[in-house]
Amino acid sequence: MSERMIFSPNQDYTWIDVQKDNQAMIAQLMREHKLTEELLSYALDENENAHVEYDDDADVFLLVFNVIKKYSDNYETAPVAFIATKNYIYSFTTAQTSYINEFIKGLIKRKPQVTRPSLIFKTLYFIVDAFFPVIKDVDKRRTALTETLKTKTTNRNLLALSDLGMGLVYLVNATQQNSLLLSQLKKLSLYHSLNDDEQEQLEDVEIEADQLVAMANLSEQILEQISSTYNNLLNNNLNDTMRLLTIWSLLLTVPTIVTGFFGMNVLLPLKDSQFSWLIIIFISVLLSIGLLVTISRKIK
Repeated sequence: MSERMIFSPNQDYTWIDVQKDNQAMIAQLMREHKLTEELLSYALDENENAHVEYDDDADVFLLVFNVIKKYSDNYETAPVAFIATKNYIYSFTTAQTSYINEFIKGLIKRKPQVTRPSLIFKTLYFIVDAFFPVIKDVDKRRTALTETLKTKTTNRNLLALSDLGMGLVYLVNATQQNSLLLSQLKKLSLYHSLNDDEQEQLEDVEIEADQLVAMANLSEQILEQISSTYNNLLNNNLNDTMRLLTIWSLLLTVPTIVTGFFGMNVLLPLKDSQFSWLIIIFISVLLSIGLLVTISRKIK
C-alpha cells in the first residue's frame, strides 16, 4: 500500500495516517479497506462539526474533533477525523493538523501495547492540551492591547481588539463542540465495552476539555467587557462633541438674530447713535451669556 503505516507490535491493529488531499489514498481506502463513501465524506469534510458515531453491527467508530491549526496567522481550528475498525485506526489530517501524527507515532513507540481506545483518548488529550497555550496567548495580546488603548485609542488598535475577539469566538465554539462530543461519547454502547483504564482516560480528557471551555469562556467575557467599555467611551466622546457643537451653534445664532434685526431697512431705535454698534454687540453678548447659563443649568 502507498499510505504510511505504523504497526502495533501486538499486531492487534494498524494505524494509518491519511492526508485528506491525497485522492489516490482515499480511492485505495474505498477499494481495499471497504470504507464507505458516507463515512469518508464525514472524515474529509473541512467544515464538519465535532461529532461521534458508532455502528454496533459493523463495529466501526467515527470521531471528528476540532484541533488548533498550526502555521496560521489567526486563531483557527480545523476538524481531524478518526475512524476505528476491527483491525485499523485511520487518522485524517491536513498539512496544518498533521502535527498530531507525530504524537501518535511517539505514543506507539513508547507504549507498544497501547489499545485502540487508549490511543484515541490520549491523542484527544494532547489535542485539548494544545488549546491552552493559544488561549493564554490571546489573553497576553488582549492585555497588551488594553494597555495601549488606555494611552492611545486609535482605529488600528480597536480593529486589532476586534480581530482578537473574532478569533476567540472560533476557539470558544471549537472547545464547546469538543466538550459536548466527549459527553456524548459516554452515552454510546461502545463506552460500556471499555476497561477501567480506558474509561479513566476518557474521564481525564473530559475534565481537561471542561476546564478549557471555562478558560475560553472567561477570556471571551473579559474581551467582550473591554470592547463594550471602549464602545461606550467612544459613544460618550461623540456625545460630548455633538453637545459642544450644538452649544456653539446656539450661541452663534444669537448675534446673527440681533444683527439681522438691526440690519433691516426700516426705522429702528439707535439708528442715529454713534454708539449703536457697541450697543448691538453688548446686547448680543448679554443674550449669549444668558443662553449659555441656561444651557449649563439644563445639562447639570
